[in-house]
Amino acid sequence: MRAIPLLLVGLISFILPHGGNLVMAQTATETPSDDPNLWLEDVTGEKALDWVKEQNKESTAQLTESQGFQQLEEKILKILNSNERIPFVVKRGPYYYNFWQDGEHPRGLWRRTTPEEYKKDNPEWDVIIDVDALGKEEGENWVWHGVSMLRPDYRHAMVKLSRGGADADIKREFDMETREFVQDGFYLPEAKSRVSWKDKDTLLVGTNFGEGSLTDSGYPRIVKEWKRGTELEQAKTIFEGEKTDVSITGVYDKTPGFEREFVSRAITFYTSKLWQVVDGDLVEIEKPDDAEVNVHREWIFIQPRSTWEVGGQSYEPGALLVGNYDDYMNGKREFTVLFEPTDRKSLAGYSPTKNHLIVNELDNVRNKIYLWTPGEDGKWKSEPMPGVPEFGTISVGAVDEEVSDEFFLTVTDYTLPTTLYLGTAGDPALEKLKSLPAFYDATGIVVEQFEATSQDGTKIPYFQVSHKDLKLDGENATLLYGYGGFEVPMVPNYSATTGTAWLTEGGVFVVANIRGGGEFGPKWHQAALKENRHKAYEDFIAVAEDLIARKVTSPQHLGVMGGSNGGLLTGNMLVLRPDLWGAVVSQVPLLDMKRFHLLLAGASWMGEYGNPDEPEQWEFMKTFSPYHLVEEDVKYPNTLFTTSTRDDRVHPGHARKMVARMKKMGHPVLYYENIEGGHAGAADNKQRAFMTALTYEFLKQQLMGK
Repeated sequence: MRAIPLLLVGLISFILPHGGNLVMAQTATETPSDDPNLWLEDVTGEKALDWVKEQNKESTAQLTESQGFQQLEEKILKILNSNERIPFVVKRGPYYYNFWQDGEHPRGLWRRTTPEEYKKDNPEWDVIIDVDALGKEEGENWVWHGVSMLRPDYRHAMVKLSRGGADADIKREFDMETREFVQDGFYLPEAKSRVSWKDKDTLLVGTNFGEGSLTDSGYPRIVKEWKRGTELEQAKTIFEGEKTDVSITGVYDKTPGFEREFVSRAITFYTSKLWQVVDGDLVEIEKPDDAEVNVHREWIFIQPRSTWEVGGQSYEPGALLVGNYDDYMNGKREFTVLFEPTDRKSLAGYSPTKNHLIVNELDNVRNKIYLWTPGEDGKWKSEPMPGVPEFGTISVGAVDEEVSDEFFLTVTDYTLPTTLYLGTAGDPALEKLKSLPAFYDATGIVVEQFEATSQDGTKIPYFQVSHKDLKLDGENATLLYGYGGFEVPMVPNYSATTGTAWLTEGGVFVVANIRGGGEFGPKWHQAALKENRHKAYEDFIAVAEDLIARKVTSPQHLGVMGGSNGGLLTGNMLVLRPDLWGAVVSQVPLLDMKRFHLLLAGASWMGEYGNPDEPEQWEFMKTFSPYHLVEEDVKYPNTLFTTSTRDDRVHPGHARKMVARMKKMGHPVLYYENIEGGHAGAADNKQRAFMTALTYEFLKQQLMGK
């Protein structure tokens, strides 16, 4: 929803939150005598990069020289560049805006069209910024990071551009009327900045203001109000947080009639405090520190992450509550419960339209959509959303909650190409706008849901995508994927690359819904935090063992893949149960849990993993630190680690050091580091195609013998 997000630490999907700078780790505790590979943390150091080049040379020689690799890379690139992809849009004023990359525009076009034109098979687009042309003109390898536009006329914009795909970016004011960057306009140099328009001459800014202005996680520690025509150094301080906080963010809500200014202090990744700025004073919005809050028009939405006893009522973790904002600020604690979790049901999201609220529930990892409507008496009523499909993964979001009840709805599944619809809340009719073609032949491929039993008896659901005539003989090449962290659910979605590179080759694809994720709400996530991290790994092992017990596959044909926190997961699968796997792929991973909090954004994740500087916490953390668990006298499966030099979120030193240690011990390991790409691993479609083909070529060699 486009209300006020109060924990603006970055979007978690496949990847971890933003943070950090592309530099050597902090120096305070930088010389542990027991780590001979510390030099590999020097991201752009000549010695470290020479080592990277040698590893890349070895991996490309083994994986990229076959005709099969080249053909697969071409197929994937064709999919990624296809003009038949859905150009997803956001509405700003009278226009739909889209960012588009293809073969002719690898770095992309920021463009717009009208809603009427968008409905056509081949809409005419008005290109606002050509990122390739801009980069060539300015001699920069710009990667698009998005744009923040000022309501209600959307003329003033802050464009965000990253060098090579790093999280750090520059922010430059752009005039939508003149189609030019504003000379002597607002400009922020490269940093992990946060900006919010207050009016055409005022920004709320959190950035690197100089020494001491960043948190340990690399986020802004200070929020200031910056007036046009003044130097950044003259900006007025609104709020200062602590160095140990994750981030401080200022946000201005421009909703007509409900204009409000907020300051959020993210204390940890899961706890925060919130204030409304009223006539220059900070008025705290009282809430449990671990509750998430959004404000929209006259409403306040609260999601407690632990049991909340208030107003004589008890509310469950993961519930969604709504109350009147003014009443709440005056001390009333009266809520309507819009969603109540169960052991197998969680909140997938919610989105307000002009007159309604769309609530998306996840019931045993399947979506159900409800429409809530407030009455004149302030009471809310609900009904199942009319016209919504009963299958597939469903996402719903308002087109423009200020002016209409229209919404975009997407439906997808592992074998179902994504389709985009336009609807109006309360009307069962859905208008099909766009749909992906079938990029691969899914004839005979079925999606099934199974359950494995974890070590403590917990039932762990997983999806299996395979041919309906699959022989249960233990000989099927099977790829098991997982994440299990940060309350992120793994839901079915259409992946043309997985279909092309793996399913059509006869492979089986499996996704495990392990604890630590968000499939069943906060409790499911919290069950695998810190000292209970082993639960996520036990769950994943249980799924692998269930696949073997069902004779879907066997260890020599079973591979595992995951990225970021999922890279930590697969790193632990490598060292904890090397007997289970024929191949391991670990992408942009965390691996050194002794030093993760000293590297880039790592300090912001101590709420997830723990603080290794505390001896009692290191006692449990060392049990899931792959870098410290790899041994010389153990037989490990062939492993591929991939990362990016420009990843300024999860430090590339994690993967570098792990590979160096494994190589010294004589273990079979390959490594590839993309120079660009940031935490996503690639900056454009050509790089994405190469990295994807590299991964699947490795898996096919190890699991299929191809």
